[in-house]
Amino acid sequence: MSVNPPRPKGPPLNAMRAFEAAGRHQSFVRAADELSVSPGAISQHIKTLEGWAGVALFRRNAQGVELTSAGRSLIESSTKAFDALSDATHDLRNLAAHRDIHIAALPSIAQLWLPSRLGKIRSTFPDMNFSVTAMEAPPNLSRELFDLWLFIGVPGQHPDEIIIAPDEVLPVCAPSLADRITEPEQLNTVPLLHDQTWTDDWPHWSRATGVRLKDASSGPSYSLYSLAVEEAKSGAGALVGHRVLIEDALRGGSLVAVYPDAIKTGRSLVLGLPHSSRRRAEIRDIAKLLSD
Repeated sequence: MSVNPPRPKGPPLNAMRAFEAAGRHQSFVRAADELSVSPGAISQHIKTLEGWAGVALFRRNAQGVELTSAGRSLIESSTKAFDALSDATHDLRNLAAHRDIHIAALPSIAQLWLPSRLGKIRSTFPDMNFSVTAMEAPPNLSRELFDLWLFIGVPGQHPDEIIIAPDEVLPVCAPSLADRITEPEQLNTVPLLHDQTWTDDWPHWSRATGVRLKDASSGPSYSLYSLAVEEAKSGAGALVGHRVLIEDALRGGSLVAVYPDAIKTGRSLVLGLPHSSRRRAEIRDIAKLLSD
């Protein structure tokens, strides 16, 4: 008669994953964002893990959370373990016969900049499927199954990145509205349109140019920059245009510049790539087509 006794059970893998993300970020909120769950779910996973181990892994306080000495002793090996699991997952995916490329992009880039360029890439790689996911922050390409990302941010924050273009801004409006704005100060006579993410666009432009605006925060605001662009095209008001996103509209004449000089924001349109050891063979050529 064979003997098959019950084995001791380890902690839930999801709880270990929540601990590793929370310990790496020193934040339940940022861990929740990375794992696409609620901060409450992260907290519950941590409690489950602490209950299994019989030891506190985090200190909770008014300022947030911090690892205990026990948590600090565990985080390095946990991170190495999930890095290794991610490597194996990428290796497994790259063995597949199908050829899918997954791109993460800021919503405004996905809507205004990427489509025309994807058309050219598809003609170069007709057998590939390209998927685009719009998101607000760059994913961790070491952990997530994206092949590259495109965001506007401060250069030099990521080890494997390509700077495509500087982020420069200038006021724009529809041609039908441009006759009312022959001088920059006349921007005070039309509605100012705002993006809810780049809330400092008008104040930044005003400070940089010295053009005084009566109320740089007044006017309609939009949750998507592409909506604000469409409203500007329709004549609803003037918008701070991010040149890299509206170059097609400027070239086509649906938007015109109110002020001739563009102001640099210190950010850039950045293309992020996985580490070379995790990079699929086609990504180099796709990145070149996107950055040309």
